[in-house]
Amino acid sequence: MIINIMILLLMTMTVNDTISEEPMKYNKLTPAEKKVIIQKGTERPYSGELLNNKEKGTYTCKRCDAPLYKSDDKFDSHCGWPSFDDEIPGAIKRQVDADGRRTEILCANCGAHLGHVFTGEKLTDKNTRHCVNSISMNFVPDTRKAAYFAAGCFWGVEHYFKEAPGVISTDVGYMGGHTKNPSYQDVCYAETGHAETVEVIYNSEKTSYEALVKLFFEIHDFSQVDRQGPDIGEQYRSAIFYTDKEQKNIARKIKEQLQQKEYKVATEIEKVHKFWTGEEFHQDYYDKTGKAPYCHFRRKIFDR
Repeated sequence: MIINIMILLLMTMTVNDTISEEPMKYNKLTPAEKKVIIQKGTERPYSGELLNNKEKGTYTCKRCDAPLYKSDDKFDSHCGWPSFDDEIPGAIKRQVDADGRRTEILCANCGAHLGHVFTGEKLTDKNTRHCVNSISMNFVPDTRKAAYFAAGCFWGVEHYFKEAPGVISTDVGYMGGHTKNPSYQDVCYAETGHAETVEVIYNSEKTSYEALVKLFFEIHDFSQVDRQGPDIGEQYRSAIFYTDKEQKNIARKIKEQLQQKEYKVATEIEKVHKFWTGEEFHQDYYDKTGKAPYCHFRRKIFDR
């Protein structure tokens, strides 16, 4: 009697478990995608569209959209396929390939064939190479981007950027000099070479770098050299620190537009340096004190 009840309970649990499981839904694949992802083929070397992609973002499974790799782990191995020296934790499943020699890598979520993993080649410090077919992945760009501006006292600069549409967060600090981990006192009274700088983290889907550069020019007197209003010194200079070629070109373009309108532009445009975050006292200064910027105001220069 007891045995029969146990069998009945086990049967009931199995039926219930089966009913509660919903079949996993996968993306529709093209014949070429199926050949690699399902039939475990290999695309031709140097033919994949993601091979030379250098954007920041996440590589996801073409079949189920599960995140697989971060762009920070991608490197150029000159092998003809996208290469990564690390994976997102838990994203990749390894198993012995059908040839009995190599290690196949698959999406841990849906089992899609990605490629193979190799170790011992000493191509990076992690000594690992995930050799992945482009056709097995999608790429999702990172919408969070950073911009760096120096326009006099960073209290006022931060105040205006914090209010700008699409800005996620801001921090004030120091950039452009030679002193490591400088203090506010160092920047003000020692020859550090740093400028008071604001780091702006923004959503590139809600605003553009060009819009931020235009705001930068509209909130300060960019004709002044090593000063802004009553604040005098190289730490108060006007500067744009670009993070990539695209930012560099946009900053130069807008500076040239101003010069064509016969504005005097003292703004320096240079490659980003190490950003040293400023003391907590200086962060969100006008929010904390309830005061208003004393040497910054916004004037309309550009047509919207």
